[in-house]
Parts: sequence; structure tokens; C-alpha cells
Amino acid sequence: MNQEELIERITKEVLNRLRNIPVTGEEKKSVIETPAREGSTITPKDLPPYIDHTLLRPDVCRSMIEKLCEEAIQYHFCAVCVNPYWVPLCARKLRGTGVKVCTVVGFPLGACESRTKAFEARNAIENGADEVDMVINIGALKSRDLKTVEEDLLAVKRACRSTTVTKAIIETCLLSDEEKIIAAELVKKTGYDFVKTSTGFSTGGATAHDVALLRRTVGPKMGVKASGGIRTFEDARLMILSGATRLGTSASVKIVSG
Repeated sequence: MNQEELIERITKEVLNRLRNIPVTGEEKKSVIETPAREGSTITPKDLPPYIDHTLLRPDVCRSMIEKLCEEAIQYHFCAVCVNPYWVPLCARKLRGTGVKVCTVVGFPLGACESRTKAFEARNAIENGADEVDMVINIGALKSRDLKTVEEDLLAVKRACRSTTVTKAIIETCLLSDEEKIIAAELVKKTGYDFVKTSTGFSTGGATAHDVALLRRTVGPKMGVKASGGIRTFEDARLMILSGATRLGTSASVKIVSG
């Protein structure tokens, strides 16, 4: 089977599966476009376990990372998400608090070699990272080189420990719906814990449409992380109602404060 036949088969299988999932009530309007159910009760106090308290800007200094950790402890966020340089500091600050340390790999373009990504992941874990968010090879995906995308994902997955939570960033704003489906299928196939929408450094962030599409592609058991552009409680609520089980945001304190 050649690449084009493989792509066609994967796409048809997933689209057929999506079409055949029964929906009722409000969902019949369009599960993908308007997935949120009216009347669902989510309050700001429900959100901390969903949140990766994030600070990935290049101009971040030590005091800002220390404050990030202090806020994560105070509000009981799931994790902090930082660049690899800050992992050792966060690991020391958060030891014994229950807040996890998440870092990024191949960030933000995903265009470095798989060996580089694998080394970066291994080094971060040795420095104290509990979770790794890697950026897939977006160019290979758009070139329909699925073998390279899969091998890239596997290289990082194999570099992680069995206890490491793995997330793959597919940068949805750069992909067609077909490409999002194919990417999510490959992420699921290679054993990742989450598929993640965005880096927050490209042309767009998470949308309800994309979160719902990813949720319906990967099924109910795999994680979906929405990130990029989540700045208010209503943004966060919509992402969760659309199917997100984790949120990456730098506006965490504002969001949980309502």
C-alpha cells in the first residue's frame, strides 16, 4: 500500500467512524461546530485540575518562574508548563506539592530531527519533568510523509519513562480537518496520552471545533489538551464542554477567579 492509499484509507475510516457515532438532542445541530451542551454546569472552582499553568515566553526570568510555581501550589493547578531550561528549578520548587512539571520538546516548530527531540525529552525527564509536550513534524505531515511523522512520535515516546505523561502538539491552525484527523490517529497509534491543539506561537490557538473533532477522532479514553488563546472562564468552559481534559493557559489565575 502506497502513501496515498494509506492516507485515503485512514481518512475514510475515521470519517466513517465519526459519522456513525450516534448523537442526540443539542448535538444534532453539529457536534463538531457547536459541541457544547447548554446548561452544563462548570464553575471556576472546578477548573484547577484541568489546568497546565503555562509560561513559555522567551523573556521569562527566574522570579516569574518562581511566581508561576507559587500560584500553581496556591490554586492547586495540575501542572506548570515551562521551557526545558526551567525544569530543574520547577522540580525543586514543586517537590512534594502534587503539582507536576510539564515541559516542551521540539518547541515551537517541531522541525528539528527526531534524535534531537528524543535527547531533549530524556534530558528534561532526568531534570525532573513529569510531562512532555512534543511538537510533531508538521512539515512531514503536510507533505503526506506519515512514516516520518510516526517515527518522530515514537522516538520521543521511547525516550520517556513509563510514568511520563506524553502529549503531542499537532498545531491545528496550520492543518486541514483531514490533516487533523490523520495527525490525531497517528498520535493515538503511537501510544501518547494526549493530543494537543496548539503551541500558542503560531497563527492561532484552540477552537471548540478542533477540540470536538479531536475528541471524536481519538475516542473517550485518550486525553485532549486545548491550548492557545484560552484567556477567560468562558473560553475554558467551552473547551471542556467540547471535549478537552486539559487546558494550557497563562491566564490561569484570572480564569479560576471567574
